[in-house]
Amino acid sequence: MNPVEKVFADAGVRGWLHAVDIDTGAEVGVDADDAVVTASVFKVFTLVELCRRAALGALDLTTRVPIPAGDRSDGGLGLSAMRDATELSLRDLAYLMISISDNHAADVLTQLLGEEPINATLRSLGLTRSGVVGTCRSWFAQMREDLGIAAFEEFSAYDDAMVARLRAARGLNPAHASHTTPREITTLLSRIWRADGLPADACAEIRHQLGLQVWPQRLTSGFPRDDVKVSGKTGTVPFVFNEAGVVEYPDGGRYAVGVFLRLPRMTFRDPVADAAIGAAARVAVDSLRSR
Repeated sequence: MNPVEKVFADAGVRGWLHAVDIDTGAEVGVDADDAVVTASVFKVFTLVELCRRAALGALDLTTRVPIPAGDRSDGGLGLSAMRDATELSLRDLAYLMISISDNHAADVLTQLLGEEPINATLRSLGLTRSGVVGTCRSWFAQMREDLGIAAFEEFSAYDDAMVARLRAARGLNPAHASHTTPREITTLLSRIWRADGLPADACAEIRHQLGLQVWPQRLTSGFPRDDVKVSGKTGTVPFVFNEAGVVEYPDGGRYAVGVFLRLPRMTFRDPVADAAIGAAARVAVDSLRSR
């Protein structure tokens, strides 16, 4: 058992990982070419297409978008939790989508840009096994259908039968949900950090937005020094904890990392699994830095 696999085993989770030195191409992986459910990591794909179009002059990030009251996507954060009508720029919608993983902001942007154009851009960047499938709203609707419940609030009263149905839900299958592989997500992040295949202005904006994520308990937990910068995007759905991002050291070392976990239990809070993402990433990056 290699050190990364030991981190996963000690945490009691099934894990997939890929880490790569952005400048040398040296890499570490655990089942890095397996398909995985992205959960909210897919929001990076939407961000890439938004910033690409803005850099090409096809849209203006300052364009304001009306957000009507009510009828918000499930999620409990940001616009998903707000109740009143408002108006935000495309750039600020992207900020909410990435920094706090606002599902309604993500759905507004994904629907505006279009699922197929987003996926076409991914394919043009060499990500042939990654894609956005639907929206957060459609994912929750699919999960409710698979669980046999009318409203997501009923999920708080889950029982063993519901958990069994949830384990088999389409939304937890990469064939039916937004998906990637650990290697493909680090490929995308590496290209963004090198401004390879995307306009430089687009890459700068993407890097800026990913640097605004607020969650410290996963990838960042493995790199607690103030002089090590971590930019990333988490993803969380029942049984799935993920994060993909870039770790930058003061000596210039840059490492793209993707960690995807499948938990044996249904939970949205698991400090041990959270910490395993940071610990596995740190083991992988330390290995790359020691070469």
